[in-house]
Amino acid sequence: MSHSLAGKRALVTGASRGLGKAIALTLAREGADVAITWEKSAQKAQAVVEEIRAAGGNGVAIQADSANPQAAREAVAKAVEQLGGLDILVNNAGIARAGQLEAMSQEDIDALINVNIRGVIYTTQAAIPHLPQGGRIINIGSSLSDRVPFTDITVYSMTKSALNSLTRGLARDLGPRGITVNMVKPGSTDSDMNPADGENADEQRRLIALGHYGEAQDIAEAVAFLASPAAKQITGTDIVVDGGANA
Repeated sequence: MSHSLAGKRALVTGASRGLGKAIALTLAREGADVAITWEKSAQKAQAVVEEIRAAGGNGVAIQADSANPQAAREAVAKAVEQLGGLDILVNNAGIARAGQLEAMSQEDIDALINVNIRGVIYTTQAAIPHLPQGGRIINIGSSLSDRVPFTDITVYSMTKSALNSLTRGLARDLGPRGITVNMVKPGSTDSDMNPADGENADEQRRLIALGHYGEAQDIAEAVAFLASPAAKQITGTDIVVDGGANA
């Protein structure tokens, strides 16, 4: 590890497991102090914090429901207070609900919009005043925001495509302050949300040029790069980590 993030302070939302956990631990191994948010998995969140500390960083776990705007704002405030500031925000928290639009419940539609769009907006809004010159905002989108190759993912894809415009607009707004805003778009990545041995896995695998699912670490490495000084001239764009599924 290069420790390219030594002295930096990061907040990764939804990081008690899966992609968020891999991102948080990778940023810590690169030298950052890392706060994570979690909603239900207190024990798992604490285990991530212990791993962050084992990597030599300060680790903080903050309970927050990303669908709740006030909770999102408070999570940022707590992260800033406990880390002593904020340099990097990774908007990772997200949910997936599948179904044909006409059959989806209002509860499922609202949940997707509230977590995947509103949660990102309010977390980011709260974080911006704290970010210094050289700050980083990294949104975790989806390759499904660019193409919709399956049925039943219309609303999910819509919520992730909203992050395309958010990322580009914020890059314009925050560029004069020296803050970069980018997105990492995972494709089929082995996780609790989309296991490589799941019922729809073979259908997804057929689209992937490399022929296999990605791993959480693949996403984490892309995030760590965008957070690093090496990416200082990259903003308003995305890295698609999908094994060539959208090629």
